[in-house]
Amino acid sequence: MRRLPVAFFAFSLFLPGQEPAFQEFWPGVAYDPAIPTFQKVLGYGAGEQISSPEQLLRYLEGLAAAAPNRMKVFDYGKTWEGRRLVYAAIGSETNIRRLEDIRGAMRRLSDPRTLPEAEARGLMSGVPAVAWLAYGVHGNEISSPDAALVTAYHLLAARNDRMTRDILANVVVLIDPLQNPDGRERFVQHFRSSEGLAPDAEPLAAEHNEPWPGGRTNHYYFDMNRDWFAITQPETKGRIRALLEWFPVLFVDLHEMESDATYYFAPEADPFNPHLDKDIRESLEWVGKNNAKWFDHFGFSYFTREVYDNFYPGYGASWPCYYGAAAMTYEQASARGLLMRRSDDTVFTFRDAVRKHFVASLSTLETASRYRERLMDKFYRFRKLAAEEGASEPVREYVFPRSGNVTAVDKLADLLAEQGIEVKRAAAPVTVNGRRLPTGSYVVPLAQPSKRLIRVLLDKQVSMKEDFLKEQERRRQRKLPDEIYDVTAWSLPLLYNVEMLAAGSTTAGQFETVKAGELMKGRLRPASAPVAYLVPWGSAGAARIAAAALREGFTVWSSDKAFSQNGGKYPEGTLILRTADNPAALGEAMARMAGRFGVDITATASGWVDEGVNFGSAYVCKLRKPAIALAWDRPVAAGAAGHARFVLERQFGIPVTAVRTQQLGTGDLRRFRTIILPDGSREGYASTLGAAGTRRLKEWVAEGGTLIATGGGAVSYLAAPKTGLLAVRQEERVKAGRKDDAEDKEEDDDSEKAEVPGKVFTKQEDFDKAIQAEKELPDLVAGVLARAKVDKEHWMGAGAGGKVIAMVDGRAIFTPIKLDKGVNAAYFAGPDEVVASGYMWEDNRKQIAYKPLVIVQREGRGQIIAFTADPNFRAFMDGMNVLFLNAVLRGPAHTR
Repeated sequence: MRRLPVAFFAFSLFLPGQEPAFQEFWPGVAYDPAIPTFQKVLGYGAGEQISSPEQLLRYLEGLAAAAPNRMKVFDYGKTWEGRRLVYAAIGSETNIRRLEDIRGAMRRLSDPRTLPEAEARGLMSGVPAVAWLAYGVHGNEISSPDAALVTAYHLLAARNDRMTRDILANVVVLIDPLQNPDGRERFVQHFRSSEGLAPDAEPLAAEHNEPWPGGRTNHYYFDMNRDWFAITQPETKGRIRALLEWFPVLFVDLHEMESDATYYFAPEADPFNPHLDKDIRESLEWVGKNNAKWFDHFGFSYFTREVYDNFYPGYGASWPCYYGAAAMTYEQASARGLLMRRSDDTVFTFRDAVRKHFVASLSTLETASRYRERLMDKFYRFRKLAAEEGASEPVREYVFPRSGNVTAVDKLADLLAEQGIEVKRAAAPVTVNGRRLPTGSYVVPLAQPSKRLIRVLLDKQVSMKEDFLKEQERRRQRKLPDEIYDVTAWSLPLLYNVEMLAAGSTTAGQFETVKAGELMKGRLRPASAPVAYLVPWGSAGAARIAAAALREGFTVWSSDKAFSQNGGKYPEGTLILRTADNPAALGEAMARMAGRFGVDITATASGWVDEGVNFGSAYVCKLRKPAIALAWDRPVAAGAAGHARFVLERQFGIPVTAVRTQQLGTGDLRRFRTIILPDGSREGYASTLGAAGTRRLKEWVAEGGTLIATGGGAVSYLAAPKTGLLAVRQEERVKAGRKDDAEDKEEDDDSEKAEVPGKVFTKQEDFDKAIQAEKELPDLVAGVLARAKVDKEHWMGAGAGGKVIAMVDGRAIFTPIKLDKGVNAAYFAGPDEVVASGYMWEDNRKQIAYKPLVIVQREGRGQIIAFTADPNFRAFMDGMNVLFLNAVLRGPAHTR
């Protein structure tokens, strides 16, 4: 359908179909006609249409072709859906000719240990600063990618403009025009399929309201602005690699926010992460003040120091700070289309949003140009001081014993190396703090330029300032929303549930440098087995072997009880692949899988065990090939569904069938052994499935199915009285000073009375108590790592080692299940030890203690497994993998 351009409906001075002059974006500048415009390449003016990923790339390459001496395009990866990820380098002809020299200079500056200060000064005086502008990490935040190309056009085409000339001389500008092509394509397709004759400013119009899952996230529904240190997604992986090639000293991540807002730029809001220093805050002030100058000049409204913090290191606006960049977020009110009517009845356009992001981009580059040497000096000094701090502080090294879940330990070391952190692997046993550690253990020295990144990722607690927390408590008491933007805990050793030692001295021994992507390989010993192959359970690698073996058609058994044989100890869950049950190719497959998945496999010549159960015991169950349906579409939280699917498919190689939630209530479920209900709305599940759909789920479970709920909303649906699938209840908030609601029951219900008995308040506390709600849910928790104990006698706890760490967010707390109904396979620790990291309201901390994390309930021939906290949160909860895989892989073996 041909639509009239937005410029017409925005009452522009330009005729329909004619490209608005770029002078309107930055008045007073003349442009070189040899540089192609949007109109020439794409057939529409800048800001007139929402460009697709293909159109953005086509225009970017058109610009590069027109100015090859001043612009180069580099690929840094591909998305899950195969779209290219690129960035463009723009600068003067001189700087573009020496790009490799500039990149090399930044890498030399990144390690002050090998670069004397005098030499560093000379280096800094001779090269431009590097600035990285990143656009469109959220696919439905639509204006910044078009602004990226307006910025590129201006830098190449502006003539006789001193500001642009200075930028190109003093800065190499790296433009990442679209960080999330898959999400943007999803939004663009929605928008174009919803459009009518003309752009519609009505907020209720279909073009402004996306169907599930929306375009914010990537193919697996990850918010990639939370993925920076976890690096689970290919987009993040490529971006981190590119940043560590260039070490840009200034990084900006451009976003959109709600339509009634104005424009946000740095400085950031509190809380400020304590592992950053005032030098970075000063740089943010430089940028903010210059942005304010230009926004004032053009009459744009803006705000600073509110809402958007950089406490969590997984943002694009925070991760680069830990290598020494000045990183920040910009947020522009979103039109979510071409026109948007605000609540005050004013209308703004997509083109308005594009222009403001363009102005902010250019203003930021002007700051980078003006403060070139000072930004580079700050970068150098940040890394120099970090290494010096690491050599003088009480803790000199963090050490990871390669024991227990060895594949998690290996992955953690690899993840650190991928972020530019120096990690060493012991080539022989070493002694740390008087303890002998095995070969392959990892040492992370703190006397290195990445010391602050190490601390923020590995320290068990990163605390917010006391005055900030005190203010949040005050707001909470008054029922005001808190100002904590994201999770308050992310310590990688806790997320991975692996042991970390703090060493006060340098560890002696033989070491090799860990290179990202070169993971340890497992071995098969001896080479063949007359009877069986044994794979100890408890690691991600063992779960991958189970999944791969089942997928390749091998017969796999798993022991619910531990046993020992020939001096080797095999924990609960250990996989047993008997040669008599399998084809001759089993031995070759075991050798291949041991190497690929980093797990040692033992070939045994006997079924005799020295202690514990034999291979033919009733406690040894046969695993079934997974047949999994995953609830997909409303009311499921898109992230929860995507994370679960990603963990199963990409981390463990387990195929998943995504089924529209409504069809779970109407379709033939007999082919599925497992159904997963990810976190979502309790009421939404109830209305989407309806009474008939709920009844079908009950029947399917009773016939032998395994129903898994992951997250408080899904568990709340199962536990609701009308659903009747899980014999627990979601708890209301326990009032201060009360252990339960017994006192409330004693009070008369006055809700239907016209008058109530009078009360005398004699002090402030009486009033404060009187205005509290009679019944409410616990307060929302922003995200805390909580300790939980695991029932080692139940099959569900196999391989977990008796404890796990869960991410608790939201407000869902449940009653424990009674012993005659089921088992609390994992439950939270006591009130004084439940918080492993982060900040939890005291009321919640007390109430969640000894409440269930994992519930297993038999139902007919099947079972229900409920995770009250999502085990797949952001796919970085590796320490929860074993419980989730117990449910998915071993759960169906315990049904009839």
